[in-house]
Amino acid sequence: MTRKTKPATTPATVQLDEAGVVYVAHSYDHDARSTEYGAEAASLLGIDPAQMFKTLIVNSGRDFAVALVPVAALLDIKALGVVLSLKKLGMADPAAAQRRTGYVLGGISPLGQRTISPTVIDASAADWADIYVSGGRRGLSLQLSARDLALVTGARLAPIANFIG
Repeated sequence: MTRKTKPATTPATVQLDEAGVVYVAHSYDHDARSTEYGAEAASLLGIDPAQMFKTLIVNSGRDFAVALVPVAALLDIKALGVVLSLKKLGMADPAAAQRRTGYVLGGISPLGQRTISPTVIDASAADWADIYVSGGRRGLSLQLSARDLALVTGARLAPIANFIG
């Protein structure tokens, strides 16, 4: 595992800096062949996959929302729909997610998005002192408290994950 110490500046880190939130940026060498971005990050950083949260963009047909679930889990889209009071939700088209957020797949952060969307973080985030999320590019993860992440993004915590195994 290679950790880079060079500080990274992305819209996500800018938002945290402007809000005065304490966080740690972790850089690592992303393998361009990998499409399991969150699992790769958890492995390379040596953390529990339940502590690494993936950012998923969903679409109701009329608007978008952001869901954060551990990489060790799947999104329960019906539970998310209940939290957001939306009946029809589906995963956003990858190109639409990239346009909406301003980030590339594998680097979509819940922070610093081009267009702000309602955000829900799986309740399991409260089990950790800190969680990890994408920092706004492949090879960059941010470590911060779920409470601070929720405050900065306006997110709600709710049970929206189905854990695998």
